Formats: sequence, C-alpha cells, structure tokens
Amino acid sequence: VQLQACGGGLVTAGGFLRLSCAASGRTFRTVAVGWFRQAPGKEREFVAVSGWWSGSRTDYADFVKGRFTISRDNAGNTVYLQMNSLKPEDTAVYYCAGSRYSDYGPRQERYDYWGQGTLVTVSS
Repeated sequence: VQLQACGGGLVTAGGFLRLSCAASGRTFRTVAVGWFRQAPGKEREFVAVSGWWSGSRTDYADFVKGRFTISRDNAGNTVYLQMNSLKPEDTAVYYCAGSRYSDYGPRQERYDYWGQGTLVTVSS
C-alpha cells in the first residue's frame, strides 16, 4: 500500500486547512489510517486515526479534540484531516500512516506503511 499526503501550507492562527491522504495498491489490507505530526526539534506524535471501514472507531489526541476531524472516502481511497482553529503550536510536518491491526491507536509501531509528510505552518 502506498500513501500520498497533501494539503499542507501556510495559514494564520485561527485559520483552517484540510489534509488528504490518498491510498493506492492493496488497500483491502488496511484496517485504519492515522495522522501523526512532527514539529521541529520534537518527536513524532499521534494526532488522529480512523478505521477504514464504515462503523469503525476514531480516536484523537487530546490537544486536537474539538478542532480536528478525521474522515474517509472509501470510494476514493482517501482519508482527510480537517483542521480548524489552527494554532502556531500546530506547526509541523504531518504524516499519514496505515495499519493492518485491529488494535490501532496512537502507538506508532502499529502502523505498517507511511506516506511522505506535508508541511503545515501556522503563523501568529
């Protein structure tokens, strides 16, 4: 499975962006797709995850709850991350990743394949 993330850019604080993660290849093996981010000088951290199939659970990091929403378009093999009320501390490279495990969640070791990152910069 290959993942392609896009949608990053420069936005002022309080603004919004929508990231996309397009999956190709043997997507039927995918159980969930998550978003992670890595800010300069910091470790990569979990942002959100959604199960691939209808009715699957979603999970969010506490620092994005109420601001970010993860959604999917199974027909288009795409997962989205709608980011509202952006803050300067949201500045990071955002990565999408796919998991084949039913116990998907925030642990990075449960993700088998990663897309390239897309840079989000939030100015104050």
